[in-house]
Amino acid sequence: MTELMSIEDAERLSVDQVHDLYRRYVNKSQVALMTSFGFGRELADRAEGAYIHTRDGRRVLDFTGGVGVLNHGHNHPRILEVRRRFAEQQRMEVHKTYFSPYLAALSHNLAAVLPGDLDMSFLPNSGAEAVEGAVKLAYKYHNGRRNTILRSDIGFHGKLLGSGSLTGGSQNHFPFPGIPGVSTFTYGDLDSVRKAVEASRDGKGRSDVYALIVEPFSASTIRWCSEEFLRGLRELCTREDIVLIFDEIYTGWGKTGTMFYFMRHPGLVPDVVTTSKSFGGGKSSVSAFVARRPVFRKAYDNLHDAMLQSTSTTYYGFGEECATAIEAINIAVEEDFPARARALENVLGPGLERIAKEHSDLVADVRGAGALWGVFLNSPAALDLVARLAPGGLAKDPQFGTKVVTCAVINALYQDHDIYTYYTLNGKNPLIVGPPLVATPGEVEHFLECLDRTLASGITRLVTRFLREKVSSLW
Repeated sequence: MTELMSIEDAERLSVDQVHDLYRRYVNKSQVALMTSFGFGRELADRAEGAYIHTRDGRRVLDFTGGVGVLNHGHNHPRILEVRRRFAEQQRMEVHKTYFSPYLAALSHNLAAVLPGDLDMSFLPNSGAEAVEGAVKLAYKYHNGRRNTILRSDIGFHGKLLGSGSLTGGSQNHFPFPGIPGVSTFTYGDLDSVRKAVEASRDGKGRSDVYALIVEPFSASTIRWCSEEFLRGLRELCTREDIVLIFDEIYTGWGKTGTMFYFMRHPGLVPDVVTTSKSFGGGKSSVSAFVARRPVFRKAYDNLHDAMLQSTSTTYYGFGEECATAIEAINIAVEEDFPARARALENVLGPGLERIAKEHSDLVADVRGAGALWGVFLNSPAALDLVARLAPGGLAKDPQFGTKVVTCAVINALYQDHDIYTYYTLNGKNPLIVGPPLVATPGEVEHFLECLDRTLASGITRLVTRFLREKVSSLW
């Protein structure tokens, strides 16, 4: 048997050794892609607040927000303390025949924060699992008598077989099997939803739709639903007895300026809401779907069906994860994360709009809310030739030019200014500005200054440098 590695061995690995182990045991192509950026050629040593400290001594301002995970920033001291206390007191993680005080308290906190009768929680591990649990709940609510589920054309709900089949846009380039009966509507278009519902009716006029899932704010495309659309969905789903699911996995816990995006519209309550990412305080892999009491009770609240939902998942209600999420919610409430997001928006919004005007040849659009914004960059015509010369599937990607430009800006921000950003793989591939909610307005001002300077250097210089230094390794 090959000699096993210890934690100390892992911590002593060089970046080249890490790359080699990835190539041998993880994915060789992943190494090629990740080393196309500066941050793929370095190793992080530690992280705190809005900063990552690399092994070579760099202090990097992390404006990725952990792709939604780090509203609390890296290693929030209260989160670390809760986890330390849990371990030192030797609390029990999981045992399905004991009740958990942590699960009980966490479920209470979710009900306290969410509006209306969104009271009943289930606590799996990931956002994709929360989505699939919500869909199962909706299907069981109708006792299997309906077989159609509606999803939007741009939604992102995960990459498992079930959640992946509910994901629209460019994320699905390979036809994996998925949930049967998936029907698509146009995001934000109520008439499109009505047509999909009508198309599902049987000969007696009965609807076959058991659920509709939508992101009120689409974090992967930086688009959002109007209040009119969301209230129209609520009215339609109530009338047709369709379970309305709001996916707020990314946008929950204050990111867009309200605790959940849909809560900016008083009185609007879905039948189920999903959450994950920053729900775990940046340290815990935990998610939840929270259902309205009548929907939950009809689906699962009986002795025969209770085990279909409650204790059948191995890590459901894992002790330390629940304890972490309890503290994460308390921090979000006590430190008023929605207000923090709005304060960052007051700097980000005007600043990005000014940059868009000053660099109108490069910036097609900027939009967002709270601490989640997208910068949409133009692709020069000269990149069409580069795209045609690109290898394999890259040459067939209609967004290749935009991705190269955006990656060039991301690379320059990182290499020249120690700022870490990312772009989405959905929609028009915007550069995402998503600082953690512990970031300060001053740090936002610094980011804006560095973005302005980066764009001022010119697209030709940025792209030439990126292609020469990074993308050539992919050919």
